[in-house]
Amino acid sequence: MDFSAMPRALLLLPVLLLAAALEGWYLQHHRTRTYDWRAYLASFGDLAGRMVINRLLGAGLAGLVLALAYRYRLADIPMHRWWSWPLLLVLQDFFYYWMHRADHRIHWFWATHSVHHSPNQYSLAASYRLGWTGKLSGGAMFFTPLALAGFPPSAIAAALSINLLYQFWLHTELIPRLGVLEWVFNTPAHHRVHHASNAAYVDRNYGGILIVFDRLFGSFAVERPDEPCRYGLVQPLQSHNPLVIASHGWLKLWQAVRRARGWRTRWHAVFGPPA
Repeated sequence: MDFSAMPRALLLLPVLLLAAALEGWYLQHHRTRTYDWRAYLASFGDLAGRMVINRLLGAGLAGLVLALAYRYRLADIPMHRWWSWPLLLVLQDFFYYWMHRADHRIHWFWATHSVHHSPNQYSLAASYRLGWTGKLSGGAMFFTPLALAGFPPSAIAAALSINLLYQFWLHTELIPRLGVLEWVFNTPAHHRVHHASNAAYVDRNYGGILIVFDRLFGSFAVERPDEPCRYGLVQPLQSHNPLVIASHGWLKLWQAVRRARGWRTRWHAVFGPPA
């Protein structure tokens, strides 16, 4: 699930693409910085490919699991009450935190999520570079407890879309630290740390809308003036080909499986941390 798969959110895509292009123009002309327009086009190619594949796959593995969990739900949560959506957004952000943490710590999920971290320049265009295999890897199954509790799968999908849409503005270096807001909310400064490949920053700040779960579960790190963020993967990906970008994580996983000796080692290559 992602906002490119939601019909109403599709109306926002031209706005997001234009905002990313305007950021590139501003950086190029007012910050005396070379903007990577090939990366911008690569992110657009990733988005277009994902929309086609998501249409072909339909609900995907996670969608089927959520539908099954909702069928055997413990209660019916009315979404028209004043508290329903605030509660869902907070709970969804809690499970998003654990899904996102698994995206980084389990190789199977990282094969898809590494696409999002592949840009070597941090910009708004990186926000919608999410890979083509999310529905196959099944990460959205982390939201199954919400469906089992009684939240409709359509509401869960909408909440995730809101979460990802919120994160669009986080992918920029133009917005500085935001004071007291940074104690509760995820901000561009926090998310810059998340996208950095510096040893001090790797696997930090997994939150979506909120940063409180990182503070609670020990994965929070602050952006330091003496440690400028270095973006991209630890082993940088230089290709701008959307097909290469979408498949490179799975190729690395396959190579890890081929090198493994014995079923226990192969299992760890797939479901252990990425090298």
